[in-house]
Amino acid sequence: MLLLCPPPSTQPLIRTNVHIRSKFPSHQPLKVHAMAKEGSERGNGAIETAAIVGGLVATPVIGWSLYTLKTTGCGLPPGPGGSIGAIEGVSYLVVVAIVGWSLYTKSKTGSGLPNGPFGLLGAVEGLSYLSLLAIVVVFGLQYFQQGSIPGPLPSDQCFG
Repeated sequence: MLLLCPPPSTQPLIRTNVHIRSKFPSHQPLKVHAMAKEGSERGNGAIETAAIVGGLVATPVIGWSLYTLKTTGCGLPPGPGGSIGAIEGVSYLVVVAIVGWSLYTKSKTGSGLPNGPFGLLGAVEGLSYLSLLAIVVVFGLQYFQQGSIPGPLPSDQCFG
């Protein structure tokens, strides 16, 4: 919110031979008051916290997944009960969701996500964009070098 006081007038205002004096004395300077809102506008505290935690877990998992894909040609192993593969898949979805939320917010407000507590949501937003860029680069390299990208389910080619 920006509040502006009218500038002081040094000369009387003249309008069709009628002298109108300003209501403000000329010795008062222009005062500008800026007030910022605290916290988020709609109270997205739980959503922001979930995005922070999810993003901080998802980005290293994606880094590990992309490194494994580039060096072995396969994604992460399924792990016990498929848990590692599940974390890998959910991590990709979390990053896409954060980038989608950021783009939606950018289209509606003209700026990205709020910084969040300690700037963590802003950091997660940036890491998510970097992860998405890395995904595009590594998947592109994989496609041009191997001719395909491994599917989301374990195959005999990788874990048979």
